[in-house]
Amino acid sequence: MGTATFDYYQANRDRFLAGLTDLLKIPSISALPEHKSDVRRAADFVASDLRSMGMRGVDIIEGKAGQNPLVYAEWLEAHGKPTVLVYGHYDVQPPDPLDEWVSPPFEPAVRNQNIYARGAVDDKGQTYLLLKAAEGFLKTDGKLPINLKFLIEGEEETGGEHIEQYVKQRPDRLRADAALICDTEMFAPELPTLTTGLRGLVYTELEARGAAHDLHSGMYGGAAPNPFQAMAEIITGLKGADG
Repeated sequence: MGTATFDYYQANRDRFLAGLTDLLKIPSISALPEHKSDVRRAADFVASDLRSMGMRGVDIIEGKAGQNPLVYAEWLEAHGKPTVLVYGHYDVQPPDPLDEWVSPPFEPAVRNQNIYARGAVDDKGQTYLLLKAAEGFLKTDGKLPINLKFLIEGEEETGGEHIEQYVKQRPDRLRADAALICDTEMFAPELPTLTTGLRGLVYTELEARGAAHDLHSGMYGGAAPNPFQAMAEIITGLKGADG
């Protein structure tokens, strides 16, 4: 990073904070239908920011009825350099219980150099940080050191059906050498942390059937298959001794 880029971040600190505050004020709660328009406002905010910072091909991608839009942008002019796909989400969880908040969840407040609001750390804060990181290079150097694609969604907190469908439909558009997800944790305060792997999640339903009527244990015990025994063996077999 050049000195000019670092100076840009310092000179625009207050503007960046104001922009993040505006984004955090939007109650983009994807789980509540009454906030559908707010979710859309957050998508428009992200798209507008990507355009103003100089990203190309900014696209608000509509899904099926009821789905929240994806926001895509790219900058692919670093010829011969790798391409990184950046993921984030602009939707948030409901803020209940409200009486546990020191300050209202959608009225951002700064205390002890921390900003408190719903979404400040999951995931509007991190997403906004990534946008500003790219902006610094584009506004000072006029280019990025690598190729960059952004894909920001609005359903992370409710299952992500739209992005799952889109990723399957558009592999060429999203092809990249690496993916960056800024929705994890820091190991400790003031210690920059790279999370190199995330656990997945698999849903399944098992049905085990046994005899159609009760069997006397004195006659059939140990010989007739027991559905509970079968289920126990399946479940314990899901994880081996090596973890």
